[in-house]
Amino acid sequence: MNLVPVFTIILLASAAALCISLIVYLNRISRSIKFIEAEVRDLSSDIKPLLSSATELSNNLNRLSDEAGRQLNVTRNIVDKVEDRVDTILELEEKIRGGFEGSVLELLKSLSAIANGVSAFWNAYRRK
Repeated sequence: MNLVPVFTIILLASAAALCISLIVYLNRISRSIKFIEAEVRDLSSDIKPLLSSATELSNNLNRLSDEAGRQLNVTRNIVDKVEDRVDTILELEEKIRGGFEGSVLELLKSLSAIANGVSAFWNAYRRK
């Protein structure tokens, strides 16, 4: 029965080695967790300015797009007004041209008729 105390000593030594290795690994795990915690803190401090910059950028882009929309509306209004005025000018030109063309054609017809009459008179006068 001398084997029982030997196995007991081996068992106690194994338990002690297991406890020592557990302490070593727990120490490594706690160092790793502290390292990860420090990295997360650094990352958090770096992300805060990034988020504020992104928010500011988003606000600036919103303002720019609103301003561009307003400018586009102003430009559309100006183009519509210019288009209306050009249409009015073209209509006036057509009215004036139509009035002149009609008057000028009547004048040319009258002058042609007078020229034909004078020519006929001279031809008749020469024959006599």
